Amino acid sequence: MSKAQSVPRPRKKAEYQIAFATRQAEKGWRDLLGTTRNAVVDAWDSLTRTPREESERNHRLKGELATVTHSGKTYERWQYELPGGARIWFYVSGQVVHLIDVHTHHPNETK
Repeated sequence: MSKAQSVPRPRKKAEYQIAFATRQAEKGWRDLLGTTRNAVVDAWDSLTRTPREESERNHRLKGELATVTHSGKTYERWQYELPGGARIWFYVSGQVVHLIDVHTHHPNETK
């Protein structure tokens, strides 16, 4: 055996897949992993299991930010709050959680 390879985390059948809907989300996710890895792993666990469950950390956005249109369809926009003000904005379509914005600090739009 030559080089060790990572084993991807398997998903249960009832779990959701997480996908990047924008390049900003992908970059923001990498930045968050570099600074708050444990909180990002907790967010991953929550978003793959219960992305539409309201909690202190996870909730729908309101007002002008309540919806997002992607590929001609409108979806509820959700926010997952991480410690230190970081935010993950996403929508859910089928069994996929689409990350649309990953903010490393509190976004100005919700202040």
